[in-house]
Amino acid sequence: MTTIDLTPLYRNTIGYDRLASILDSAFRTEQGNSSYPPYDIEAIDEHRYAISLAVAGFTRDELDIQVERGVLTVKGRKLEDKTKHNYLYQGIATRAFERKFNLADHVEITGAKLTNGLLTIELKHELPEAMKPKRIEIDPDSSVLEHQSGSDQAA
Repeated sequence: MTTIDLTPLYRNTIGYDRLASILDSAFRTEQGNSSYPPYDIEAIDEHRYAISLAVAGFTRDELDIQVERGVLTVKGRKLEDKTKHNYLYQGIATRAFERKFNLADHVEITGAKLTNGLLTIELKHELPEAMKPKRIEIDPDSSVLEHQSGSDQAA
């Protein structure tokens, strides 16, 4: 098990607290996280993404999706099954799980669907208008600014 010390990153940067904690969390999660349920992350186009989780055997009521402070959390917990089963072999996993994904700033969840055992969460990265580049037009009627000398300004 490799440990990475991020202390220098905290000590030498200002305003990157979220990035440092995401990296720290990712390293901790990867070391102790199981691979259940398996998932894919797909870039649909420049601004849209999809996360697909294989959740065979789970119903819509047994899944919970939440977003809080830039972290998408998907939880699955099987409800108590009162039906008696006589399995000769049970290979479909039904254990509870919790999977977390760190989202970049301005990434929003646009929808989620459960189809054929795949939970697909749709995401969109959209910059607010204030952060988008703006074109500044140059006034065609502008004239050269006249500069006053120091003695003219004092008067």
